Parts: sequence; structure tokens; C-alpha cells
Amino acid sequence: MALLDFLKKRSGGEDEMSFIDHLEVLRWHLIRSVIAVVICAIVVFMFSNFFVDDIIFGPTRPDFISVKWLCSMGQRMGIDGLCLKVEPKFQETTMTGQFIASFTVAFVGGFILAFPYIFWEIWRFVKPALSDKERKGTSGIIFWVSVLFFLGVAFGYFILTPLMVSFYFNYKLSDQIQIIPTFSDYLENVIYTTVGIGVLFQLPLLVLLLAKSGILTGTVLKKYRRHAFVVILIAAAIITPTTDPFSLAVVTAPLYILFEVSVALASKIERKRKLENPEEWS
Repeated sequence: MALLDFLKKRSGGEDEMSFIDHLEVLRWHLIRSVIAVVICAIVVFMFSNFFVDDIIFGPTRPDFISVKWLCSMGQRMGIDGLCLKVEPKFQETTMTGQFIASFTVAFVGGFILAFPYIFWEIWRFVKPALSDKERKGTSGIIFWVSVLFFLGVAFGYFILTPLMVSFYFNYKLSDQIQIIPTFSDYLENVIYTTVGIGVLFQLPLLVLLLAKSGILTGTVLKKYRRHAFVVILIAAAIITPTTDPFSLAVVTAPLYILFEVSVALASKIERKRKLENPEEWS
């Protein structure tokens, strides 16, 4: 029923378009999004040496800006594990490893660069189903989705990736064991740490949409604030490979700030709904 209502709203409240027509519209939005990713991926592929040597391998170098900052903070706090003492080397154990990795780098980089356009295409499909009031309330959503996504990617790249590299290359089970991971393994972790956190940073907007639809309220979020903090702390402990308090705090702080922003947004919408429809809250 929800899908049918959505499709009816997209066609202006009248059953002017069939289900197949809506799918055709969606298909072209997806095709344009894929084309945008491919174009950006081609650009990344053309400069693949730069993206691999300077971007992807950046957090593995002791002179990388956030690596130096984390090391400086670690020295002040007596946490030696935050300093990257060696410049890691990587290997590939298959003939096709580097070839496949070059395409992975290209398409992930293309997705990151094209993300604002991808969301814009999705928004163009969803927007006709919204009322004028709802459209006004979601003005600037493309900007904020993009900003939060790139902030999450930057946080994962400049903070979490150096922490991950420092921990795993400083960890020693035995001096007879030499750490030479595959590039594919490192690349996979970088993708999860950057793109994954970029998606996770959409939490405030997700809560905003749920609050506008009446599914979630600021009162509920405030009631379970302590539980949310524990969940965030556990998630930060899983995301962060190191076990020192500083690293845990570095990851926990922005995630909890995002939660508090979500609480503030949901509370604002709840107050507005109470003023507009007091009989619903009596």
C-alpha cells in the first residue's frame, strides 16, 4: 500500500502513470547516475597513479598530516602506539591483483566524486511525491547530504585509516613475523572505513525524515539517550582497532555529536507538530 500511495503522489494524485511507467522513470534516473559514476571513474583511472600513490597510500606514510598529528597527540599523552614507526609495504599475490585493484579504485573514487549527483537523481524521482510544504521543509537536502557524506569520508580517511594502519603495523605477536599485507586487503579496509563512515554520517538526515513522518520523536530519542551512548561506544570500539582511551574518544565524539544533532532536529519537529496539531498530543 505504501508503495502504491507513493507512486500515486508522484503522478500528481491521479493514476496517470502506470507502475511500469514509474519504473521506466526510475530506470533513467539510475542510468544517468551510473553514467556519472563511469565518467568520474574514467577520470580517476586516468590519474590512477596519483590516486594510489598520493591518496590511498597517504595514511601509510609517517609524514602524512593526520599521522603526524596523531603521533604528536600520542606523545603528549604517553600513547606510543599512535606513532607510525615504519612506512608499510604491500604486496600482491596474484597476477591480476593490481589490474583488478585499479578498477576498484576507479569505481569507488567515481562513486565518491559523483555522490552529490547520484543523490540529486534519487531526489528528482522522490520529489514529485512530496507536497509543497514537504518540499519547502526539505530545501537544501542535497547540499546537506553531500556535506555530511564528504565529512564522513574525510573523517574515515584522515582519522580512522591512520589509526588502523598505526595499530596493525605496530602490533607484534612475534619478532619473527614480518607484516607485508596485500594491497587488496588494505584497499578493502580503506573503502569500508571511508565510504562506510560517509554513509553513517547520514544519521541526522535519516532521523529528520523519520521525525517528519511521525515514526520517531525527540522525546523517544531523549528517553533512550543513555542506551544510544552505550551503542555508540560499542560501535566505536568495533570501528577503532586500538584500545586506548584517546582513540576511542576520537571515534566516539563525532558519532555522539551526530546523535545529539539528530535529537535536536527531532525535538524541533516534535515541538512544531504540537503547535500545529495540539489535539494529537493531548
